[in-house]
Amino acid sequence: MSLYEGAVKKPIMTSLCFLAVVIFGLFSLSKLPVDLYPDIDTNTIMVMTTYQGASASDIENNVTRPLENVLNSVSNLKHITSKSSENISVITLEFEYGYDIDVLTNDVRDKLDMVSSALPEEVETPIIFKFSTDMIPIVLLSVQAEESQSALYKILDDNVVNPLARIPGVGTVSISGAPKREIQVYCDPNKLEAYNLSIETISSIIGAENKNIPGGNFDIGNETYALRVEGEFNDTKQLENIVVGTRNEANIFLRDVAKVVDTVEERAQETYNNGQKGAMIIVQKQSGANSVNISKEVLKALPKLQKSLPSDVKLGIIVNTSDNILNTIDSLTETVAYALLFVVVVVFLFLGRWRATLIISITIPLSLIASFIYLAITNNTINIISLSSLSIAIGMVVDDAIVVLENVTTHIERGSAPKQAAVHGTNEVAISVIASTLTMIAVFFPLTMITGMTGVMFRQLGWMMCTIMFISTVAALSLTPMLCSQLLKLEKKQTKSFQKFYAPIERILNGFDNWYAHVLNKAVRHRMLVLISCIGLFLLSLLCANGISTEFFPTQDNARISVALELPIGSRKELAQNLADRLTKQWRSKYKDEILVCNYTVGQADTDNAWAVMQNNGSHIISFNIRLSDPGDRKKTLEQVCDEMRQDLKSYPELSKAQVILGGSNTGLTGQSTADFEIYGYDMSVTDSVAANLKRQLYQIKGVSEVNISRSDYQPEYQVDFDREKLAMHGLNLSTAGTYLRNRVNGAIASQYREDGDEYDIKVRYAPEFRTSLESLENIIIYNSKGEAVRVKELGKVVERFTPPTIERKDRERIITVSAVISGEALGDVVAAGNDVIDNMDIPAGVTVQVAGSFEDQQESFQDLGVLGVLIVILVFIVMAAQFESLTYPFIIMFSLPFAFSGVLIALFTSQNTLNVMSMLGGIMLIGIVVKNGIVLIDYISLCRERGQAVINSVVTAGRSRLRPVIMTTATTVLGMVPMAISTGQGSEMWRPMAIAVIGGLSISTILTLILIPVLYCVFAGTGIKRQRKVMKRRRALSDYFQEHKSEIVKK
Repeated sequence: MSLYEGAVKKPIMTSLCFLAVVIFGLFSLSKLPVDLYPDIDTNTIMVMTTYQGASASDIENNVTRPLENVLNSVSNLKHITSKSSENISVITLEFEYGYDIDVLTNDVRDKLDMVSSALPEEVETPIIFKFSTDMIPIVLLSVQAEESQSALYKILDDNVVNPLARIPGVGTVSISGAPKREIQVYCDPNKLEAYNLSIETISSIIGAENKNIPGGNFDIGNETYALRVEGEFNDTKQLENIVVGTRNEANIFLRDVAKVVDTVEERAQETYNNGQKGAMIIVQKQSGANSVNISKEVLKALPKLQKSLPSDVKLGIIVNTSDNILNTIDSLTETVAYALLFVVVVVFLFLGRWRATLIISITIPLSLIASFIYLAITNNTINIISLSSLSIAIGMVVDDAIVVLENVTTHIERGSAPKQAAVHGTNEVAISVIASTLTMIAVFFPLTMITGMTGVMFRQLGWMMCTIMFISTVAALSLTPMLCSQLLKLEKKQTKSFQKFYAPIERILNGFDNWYAHVLNKAVRHRMLVLISCIGLFLLSLLCANGISTEFFPTQDNARISVALELPIGSRKELAQNLADRLTKQWRSKYKDEILVCNYTVGQADTDNAWAVMQNNGSHIISFNIRLSDPGDRKKTLEQVCDEMRQDLKSYPELSKAQVILGGSNTGLTGQSTADFEIYGYDMSVTDSVAANLKRQLYQIKGVSEVNISRSDYQPEYQVDFDREKLAMHGLNLSTAGTYLRNRVNGAIASQYREDGDEYDIKVRYAPEFRTSLESLENIIIYNSKGEAVRVKELGKVVERFTPPTIERKDRERIITVSAVISGEALGDVVAAGNDVIDNMDIPAGVTVQVAGSFEDQQESFQDLGVLGVLIVILVFIVMAAQFESLTYPFIIMFSLPFAFSGVLIALFTSQNTLNVMSMLGGIMLIGIVVKNGIVLIDYISLCRERGQAVINSVVTAGRSRLRPVIMTTATTVLGMVPMAISTGQGSEMWRPMAIAVIGGLSISTILTLILIPVLYCVFAGTGIKRQRKVMKRRRALSDYFQEHKSEIVKK
């Protein structure tokens, strides 16, 4: 018993099976986490190695190069890049996508173990650091404070950070821009000299005095007591009364030689929100946690946390990534709902029966809901890929059900009983339904095998579409015939009101049928003219291709901008802060309708703040985080605001580097495109000169709004050149002398001051006024082992030098990168113009320039999708050849594919969209949809030929009969895509090119399919008939010859 026969015979069991699927699907949906993208397995590992006291070139030669040489042999490595800076080497390994990062990490660890013995002794063990999407903050909170500013770090740590860290799923919570409390002991060097004291002596005395010492246990009578010496300070003023020495039998107290100040750390990073001083709180999630749920919980906790804070401390939101996620998901959900509505309306208009429309309306949601079970089983999320799969699928899942329903309806109208009609009607089309589904699976299944960045994005789309197509086919062959047998009946006569409503539609459809039959009749009699016209259209579309630009991914508006500014190296923090304040005021007044929050951070980050250390920071660097209002609430687009900000920054000549980053980060697929030109060469002065020249010329290219060079300026610093002979004469060595200098300028941590369970550093150093000139540095006193004092100027000299900046390398060669930010023009055009510039430049020997960045990703993705397209065409051909048991029929159907791509090119050209990964994906999807229409036509033509009709007659009859199903399936797919093509919600920029490509390609290819395939069939059938006639003529001639010479042949 076949599937459909069983379903018709057992309607209750069939209904309950599908009801169970719906219940499981909705249950899965309620449990699915929501995110922006599918879980992207990271492909990057960082190796950080510290070598204290080494310069950038020392680090490069002694640490980076040996490590690079051994790490280069790690399997599946795509690129190896490194940065060698003072004291530290950072090597970044970028792997091909799709490999287990944990296995690769173990491989890297093994390689590092091999080379560790070859590194200098002072080099610390390399630290392996895995990149992951969890490192991207999900919420950035702003903090504004006035009177509480000095104690802000502790207030936030106790009242905000700890409660937020307890929320399930929250990973790390960091504070940025709130200086930590520090007890500063500011010494007067003149008084220290007078009393023969040193920073080291005072530091060790403070450490010895600030202690609790257990004295053990002792017995008194029957009791045992613990003995303790409680010496820890419980008030910072107690420090002033420590005895640090004696002079003439009088005690010298700390207050006599130093000033104790309970303050915050010097040179700390500061954060300002909308011009007011405060801090920033960064919330990151745990691996695999639900971003949206965590954001909701964090925001829900804020009102309660606000109550526990002093009245002047105000919490606000700078970035909440769940806003972007939810807005994108909401706009896609809306798109899915509209697509569903359009499809139902189309079905009703074509079928003219509410019962038939109801059957179709039941099968669509069923297939979509069942796909949630797949997402739950595979631990996926509801994201823009899975939701777009639903939107794409809506127009397609309807096709199988329509074919079955229409055939069953035909049988009922001929007088069959509904149950009989359901079984026979389904039986007739079952093979073609399965074949057309196989063609669609042949299109989408290869998507699951793509590698690289596109594979990461579209693997889920491939699996989702295959799942939905499979479920829709099962439903079309079981649920649809069962519903037809129960709901459909031979309608005796329609009601007058319905006739009045539907009669005009029926007239239009019948008129269209007649007109098409007339056009087709003429077309098959003027075959050459039709073929020449089609080829002409194809050539015209190729001309359009010249006017279409290329890019990697469309830029998305997520209402976020970050700005990275650099003053000349060595600029004081006060200068940077003043400039940032002026910019904040300017931008908040100029973009008052667009900017909601303008936050900036300035200064050198604390080393134990993991988030801040990962960012670029320093006393001369300003980092802005700007949040705009939603795209629908403002007149200017994100790109326009960024371009205007770049113009604003040009009026600040004191800036050495300015970078405006659309979308808030350079990572991710939908940020602003950059054309990166990598300059390889060992001599840094030569590559600097090439980079500066290229930067000047890139600014002349249309669409380049900003150009950045990766290498920083040479860094000015004072170096003390000690004379080793003089050091030896005074019984000193370089290490001791260097430590003395460091303790006086940077400070020595003597001990920790404990209060309320927290620890604060007690730092001893010269008072600020004694470390602001070269003279004060030269007069620093160093004591030898005998206690003899000697000044720095007697041991060496202080000189100003420029040290080389960070040395960057890629694939084991020195590199400098020139990045052009593109605005208003396509990536492909700017890269082409950039390559022309490079060709005309006089590039010195030993220097090479090549294009990388977004363009490299784009080329890889286009190559992958091109190979995929060829593979899909072959698979589809195999499926059709197997169905028709013929090689000619699939060839005829495949002939309509080039015209589908003509439609894509014409649609992209007229809508001024670019050819990107998304529009190429639309083109690939068309292969399956276009072929489906061809199969329906050829199948019916063959049926008419088998019934004995002449070729032209068969073609016209089949064309007229199949016109409505073809137009209906095309209309459902096109209208299913229309909401995606015209949507203006968040995230819509990404899917619009794909929807436009499908609409354009499908509309033009359907028109041509309805004319071209019948014409081609006639051409091939005509050739076949002529061949048959020749064979028959030859046979007849042989037969006649045999009859004439029969007697002679028999005798022989």
